[in-house]
Amino acid sequence: MSPRRRLSLALVWLALLLVGGWWISQQLQLTGDLRKFMPEARTPAQKLLIDELGEGPGSRLLLLAISGDRPEVLARQSAAMVTALAGDPAFSLAANGGVAGLESIPEALRPYRYLLSTTLDHQPLDAAYLSDQLEARLQDLGSPMAALVEPLLPADPTLEVLALADTWQPATAPQQLHGVWFDREGRRALLAVQTTAAGFDPGGQEAALAKLHAAFDAARGDSSSQLLVSGPGAFAVEVGGRTQREASFIGSLDGVIFSLLLLIAYRSWRVPLLAALPLASGGLAGMAAVALGFDGIHGITVAFGFTLIGVAQDYPIHLISHQRPGLSPWDNARALWPTLGTGVVATCIAYLTFLISGVDGLKQLAVFTIAGLGVAALTTRYLLPGLIDTTENGGKPYDAASSSAMAKVWGHFSRWPRMGVTTGALLGAAGLAVIWFVPGPFWQNDLSRLTPVPEHLLVQDGQLRAELGAPDVRYLMVIQGADAEAALQASEALQPVLVQMQSEGLLKAFDLASRYLPSAATQRARQARLPDAPTLQAALDAAVAESPFRSDVFAPFLSDVAAARAAPPLTAADLAGTPLAARVDGLLLRSDSHATALVALSGLEDPVAVASLLAPHGAQLLDLKDASESLVAEYRTRLLWALALAAVLLVATIWVALRDVRRTLRVLAPMALAIIVLLAVLRGFGVELNLFHLVALILACGLGLDYGLFFDHAGDSREGQLRALHAIIVCSLATLLVFALLATSSIPVLQAIGSTVALGVVFNFVLALLIVRQPAAESGEGATPGPIAEHGGAELLQ
Repeated sequence: MSPRRRLSLALVWLALLLVGGWWISQQLQLTGDLRKFMPEARTPAQKLLIDELGEGPGSRLLLLAISGDRPEVLARQSAAMVTALAGDPAFSLAANGGVAGLESIPEALRPYRYLLSTTLDHQPLDAAYLSDQLEARLQDLGSPMAALVEPLLPADPTLEVLALADTWQPATAPQQLHGVWFDREGRRALLAVQTTAAGFDPGGQEAALAKLHAAFDAARGDSSSQLLVSGPGAFAVEVGGRTQREASFIGSLDGVIFSLLLLIAYRSWRVPLLAALPLASGGLAGMAAVALGFDGIHGITVAFGFTLIGVAQDYPIHLISHQRPGLSPWDNARALWPTLGTGVVATCIAYLTFLISGVDGLKQLAVFTIAGLGVAALTTRYLLPGLIDTTENGGKPYDAASSSAMAKVWGHFSRWPRMGVTTGALLGAAGLAVIWFVPGPFWQNDLSRLTPVPEHLLVQDGQLRAELGAPDVRYLMVIQGADAEAALQASEALQPVLVQMQSEGLLKAFDLASRYLPSAATQRARQARLPDAPTLQAALDAAVAESPFRSDVFAPFLSDVAAARAAPPLTAADLAGTPLAARVDGLLLRSDSHATALVALSGLEDPVAVASLLAPHGAQLLDLKDASESLVAEYRTRLLWALALAAVLLVATIWVALRDVRRTLRVLAPMALAIIVLLAVLRGFGVELNLFHLVALILACGLGLDYGLFFDHAGDSREGQLRALHAIIVCSLATLLVFALLATSSIPVLQAIGSTVALGVVFNFVLALLIVRQPAAESGEGATPGPIAEHGGAELLQ
């Protein structure tokens, strides 16, 4: 191809990449919802767990601590933050222990305080009670509480608002100093904030955190105080930001070192540019396929997808390493295609099985990887040869077979003995023995390990939860009902049982929706106890006559009681936009077919005893840790079955391509042994395998298969083996480089992936040399035909 045509092809290719990148940037919607990587929930506990992970109140709760100044200063800053956040739509709750007054309740809900309070359950609203209350108010007005009580008095002489506020205070709330929550040492002011954004909405959580810090900066002023924020949303933003920074750094460093590696290997500045084109094409194709097939692409899919299609960088390396003088790049690509295509097909088969896993995230990963590898391979086969300049360096392009350095390397490796069946069997048996007999769990079932958080953040979170008396995140009590009313009535009926458990020391505290929103039946019963207007007026007149208050002061009180008598019962839907909504919505889950009331528990001492006491009352104690572990186990089982199917299809593909049982076994043996040795090493170091280890192992399998196929392709030709060895060394060094860098990450999951694949590269390379490489003949080109093309595989892939 002429230089002008090569330039035109390169420009067209780059233009297509730029247009594709722009289109994808307009279509792509990133999501961080971990539920996309979870299988379909089957049990009630699993369904509740999945809901809680993404949308539940626990995922939206942020715990705050202000420290670094005098307690009274910290208290003022805490109060200022609550005031600033209370009107912000990004937050559904901001609490610091301060007492909420009547002004914090919307006008439409003020009369309902008499239906929400328990006062009327044991005390009629008569003249004697009102007289006692007015006497108490006189004392309040002469106390430090005067500023709080005076605005409430005309509409609420019995201070039902304050009674409700006291009732709604957490049973295990921290101590109060200067009117707000503080830790036990009195050095940190504590707050609890709930975001409207879901816990796994990284954009929403990041925006909420930015508003939190802005509110703190405004409240702090010139103070030296500091703000600590903890919780799932803060973790997601912290880990996401750290992952992005490290991925950017590692990617940039890898790009530089990879380019230097290619410059050293091929002694041409063009090669790094050529090698980047198929890889970029594959990456864009993978993202485009996911953008077209799914509503949004998960951040894990993007991260893993680009890591997985990193194997596509091997394709141009093989093409360039096998180029030799006198051979057209198109003929070179045609000769390599059966071997290269077999490796691509076999790798894609492994990921194709993810499509039947029933997990949306794995389906995305499969589509991304298959589309990316396929496009990278096709562009290497049908476009890249047109850009290779065979006239470079005076018409003598670099030929690995004529390199003295490669001859020395080849001479060193050629002295390595070949591994026979007996040695291979002994190595495999030793590896299996280590896997089987090393003590400790083999699988990691802890769901939290899928989104790893640095240990110091977990310690801080545990400390704040203990100080704030946050409920147990492991156990939940569940009450099912046909609708919200039935669930609330069942909660009310269960409350005496919970109080009894509390008195017996089985649990420290509990919280349930009926504490904030009584059932309609209870509200109607309280309505019936409210006196009519004439009766209440007479009782109020009698009470006022014995006090210094004027009778006309309490007109708002009479109006609110009359409104409460006529109001329809308050429902959960009526609470939208109020401070109560966040609490009730988190404890009362509603759907068209049924409702579930949750009971949050603190200090549960004996789960077995509590579960047995609940059973006769129709309530169930759920262990969310057990639910998460069973969900992960089911997930893994489904994935392993998919991988078993992939293994069968992979063996069939290699056999169809090679049409020789011995060659098929020889190509597959290094990959199988490498996985056994790799698992034995991981087990020996006490590593428990999780989902991401499995994905990393699949990638290691694909690399090992490619090494075996290209050593087999070389046959026993010395020149062929030199070129294959050169390509495989460059490929393995490039892959080892990126995953060794990944192993240095501070994110534990990325460390695990990086170290797993890096070890896999080493084991696969060494075992392929020992098993697949044939003793080389010195007769030069073509002493013994090795390419797959001489067998039936050429028909399969051409």
